[in-house]
Parts: sequence; structure tokens; C-alpha cells
Amino acid sequence: MAQPRRQRGRPTAMHRPHTIPDESQPSIVLIGTPETLRAASGALGALTPPPEALGLVLLQPQDPDEPAISDLPILGVVDDLPRLHTRFGFEAALVSLPAAMPEAIARVRTALLALGVAERFMAPVTDVLAGIAPSPAAGAASALDMPALIGRSPQPIDEAVVRDAVQGRRVLITGAGGSIGAELARRVASFDPAALFLMDRSDNALFEIDRQIGARHPGLERRAILHDVVDADPTLRRFVAIRPHMVIHAAAHKHVPMMEDHPAHAVNNNLFGTKSVADASVAVGVERFVMVSTDKAVNPTSVMGATKALAEQYVRALNGRSATRLCLVRFGNVLASACSVIPIWERQIGEGGPVTVTDPRMTRYFMTIPEAASLVIQAASLDPERIRGADVFVLDMGEPVNILDLARRFIRAHGFDPRIQDPRHLAPGEEDAVVRTQNSDHGTPFDIVFTGARPGEKLHEELAHQADELRPTPAPGIMAWRGPEPEPGALTEMIADLSAVRATSDDRAVIDAIGRWVPGFSGRPARKTTTPAFTGAA
Repeated sequence: MAQPRRQRGRPTAMHRPHTIPDESQPSIVLIGTPETLRAASGALGALTPPPEALGLVLLQPQDPDEPAISDLPILGVVDDLPRLHTRFGFEAALVSLPAAMPEAIARVRTALLALGVAERFMAPVTDVLAGIAPSPAAGAASALDMPALIGRSPQPIDEAVVRDAVQGRRVLITGAGGSIGAELARRVASFDPAALFLMDRSDNALFEIDRQIGARHPGLERRAILHDVVDADPTLRRFVAIRPHMVIHAAAHKHVPMMEDHPAHAVNNNLFGTKSVADASVAVGVERFVMVSTDKAVNPTSVMGATKALAEQYVRALNGRSATRLCLVRFGNVLASACSVIPIWERQIGEGGPVTVTDPRMTRYFMTIPEAASLVIQAASLDPERIRGADVFVLDMGEPVNILDLARRFIRAHGFDPRIQDPRHLAPGEEDAVVRTQNSDHGTPFDIVFTGARPGEKLHEELAHQADELRPTPAPGIMAWRGPEPEPGALTEMIADLSAVRATSDDRAVIDAIGRWVPGFSGRPARKTTTPAFTGAA
């Protein structure tokens, strides 16, 4: 991977090469135009002590022949923020943009809020002198407050309980390069484990999270392990060498429409990858194993959800057969993860639109990545005696969010007026509300395009089955359930049945095999479809 480009120029107090970041203050990046960043860099460099600035992020690439902005390296452009955050783990961003660029300001704020990065705004001196400096609390900043955007506040965790479970333990995380896996790694590292093992089959993703953990926790023993957990024998050998105390299994295929076209891949990774890791955990005497699951495993209509349901069955069947405590944590969608709506909409607005919504009736449960990761670790840390042996944990996701309403708020936060011209595609009773909204709004119209639900998608997700008797746990925001144990004989038969089709190219055979073990799931053969889109003004 190319390193950040170091610019020519006189060193400033703000750049101290080859030093360990001061963890008592957050590391920051500076975001703006070359002109505003020259002023911001100089102002920060004059502070005592100067903040730990990692580098500069521009709105667009700079010509290599342009004069140096400062001695700080150019890390990339605004579109790179998710990748840069994964790599460097910055906690705050100083944004300096002129009031004449409201769309750019909103775009940057949206990206930072989706990543959970604190924003500090510094108005350019030209705006201050002209009396037009934008307020950091105005417009998009308040509208894009993430808890307000999704209608929920993050749940706190009991850090003492988590520290007691993690501190001094050897912790292994699979899928450590993914959105959830990387955040789990960051959270675990902050609780002083004896060693942290990061496992992923993507070399790029693994390199990024390993680099980040090393920069933030230089004294922590860690190891990046490039490995595909589907391979059972090599996985066991890895576990024998590592001897972890805690395993957090986040590796999975998560893209619903993609798995409809590749059901054998979903079976291999989601079921047999989980089996490989769970079996190895039991074999080496891991104390705690936790599988990251999804609400799509409840009454699944998708291959992805059905294979996660199979993985849940396997984990629950193993629990109680050995000294290893196995459990799973189920939750809904996470904001700012790969292929989630927020980064997709952000790109669509940056490209001039339209914003796509699958169906005006669709709802989803949402949670930020940091909150989800924190609660997963909290659930894994709970005392089994206090939760009466529960092996299924369900995160309190609040109320489901209507995707169309979320899109409207998102578009308004960018200073546009979302409009839907054809009310026939809305739920009954919404037509009058749309007319009133259109009559009262005076912003620039921005189209919403309805694309139709994609293969495998449900209009509404569920966090638990109706018969599941969820009960509260000592941890706020986490509910627990322990149902009847799966029959060992049936489990053996299920694995044999799916083993027979896991390498086939016959999608129908794979889907039929899944359906024999997931009640109510029938699936459909993978097929390419084109859903006519209809546009409107909201």
C-alpha cells in the first residue's frame, strides 16, 4: 500500500516523526482545502503542547506540483475517510471549510458521524472577517446527530465486568478486518488483554487493523494471522499454537443479495467456518466463545440469514458439552459498515443523486458500530450463573427505523428537499403528509428512487422468534434466552447433509438442503432480475 505523501516544507511543532502517539489526548486529522489547511496547521502548531495530528485530508487530490500545505502528510481525500479511519483509528477531526461550500461541509460531517469520529470546526479567517462563519452547531451537524438520525441513544457498558473478563487473557478475533471485527479489536485492545490475535483471510484488511492496533497499543502483544477459518484442520492447528482464552467469531458472509447468487459460499463460510472455529475452541479448552449473529437469522427468507441460523443451531448444540462456554449475540444493521445505507447514500449525494430506497414500507433495526461491538464484548463477559445458562443474547435495538424516513432526514441534513412526486408508491395515509411537506419546504429538490426489494430481503426484520422468552440481563441493552437444546443426532445429520452439497455448483440443491434444516425457509434458485425503478420528488 502506498504511504501517505510527505510534503516538502519546514517542520512544524505539530509533526514529531517516530514518536508514539500520546494516548491522553485524541489523535486527529485535519480536513479542508489547501488554503484552509495551511492556516489550520499553523494555528495548531503554535499550541503548547501541540495536538497529535496524523495528517491532512483534502476534498480532492492535490496536484503534486502544488506548493506544500504543511509538513504533515496528505493521507487522502474525503472519500477515503472510512479506509483511513480503519487504518489510523483517529478519534477526532478538525474541519476547516468556507461557508460557501455547504454541501462539502455536510458531506464531511456525515462521513465523520457515520464513523463515530468527533468533529471540531474551525472557520476560515476570511469567513470570520466577513461575518459569515458557519456555526458548528448549525445545519447538518445537528440534523446528522447519529442517535437522532436513527432514534436511539447508545447503551453504556459495565467496563469493570468487561475488564475482568478480558484483562490478562489471550483473545482471538476472526473476521478482524471487517467493520465489526475491526471495532471489536479496537475495543478489546483497550481492556489490556495478555495478547490479541487478529485473524482474517483478507490481507489488506488484516494489515490495516494490525497496523492500527500496533500504533495505538505499542506495548500489546499481538499477531496478525492470515487464515481462512473454513479450513478446519489448519484452524485447529492455529488454535493449538495460540491457546486463546476468549474467541470472538465475527467472520461471515453478510451481503444478502450476493449470497442469493452464491449459496454454497454462504454455507461454507457461515456454517462450516463457524463449525471450524467452534470445534477448535472446544478442542483447546477456550473459556468463552461468542459468535456474532444477525436478526436476519430469525425466520429467514435469505440464504445469508438461513446459513447464519444454521450456525446458531450448531453453536447452541455445542454449548454445555464441555468446559467451553459458547454463546451468540444477535443484532440488526450497523451504520457505516461496508455496503450499509449511510455510506451508499453519502456517495449518491456526492455524485448528485438520486438516493435509492428499496421500498417505502421497509424498516430496519440500526445501531452504530462502536455500540454493537461494545455490547458484544459485554455479552461475552457476563457471568453464566447470573444469566442462568442463556446462550442466545439479543441486543436491544430500540424501535425499527423506516428506511424512507431515514433517507428523508439524511437528504434534509445535506440542505436539500427530498420529494416524492408519485404518492401511489407510499403507504396508505402518507399522501396528505407528503403534500404538506412539499408545500412547506423550499430547498433544492433531490430525487429518491425506489428500486424494489432485492432477492432475499424482507420488508421487516425480527430480533427473536415469537416463542422465544427473552429476559433482561444484568447488562442494560442485552436480553437473553435459552431454548431447548438441539438433538445431537439431528445435528450430525444436518452437517452430513450440508457437507454433501457445500462444493456443488447446483444452487437449487444447496438451497433445498438448507431448507431441510431451517423451518419455513424455501429460498429460490439464484437468478438475475432487473426491477424497473420509479423516481419521484419527497
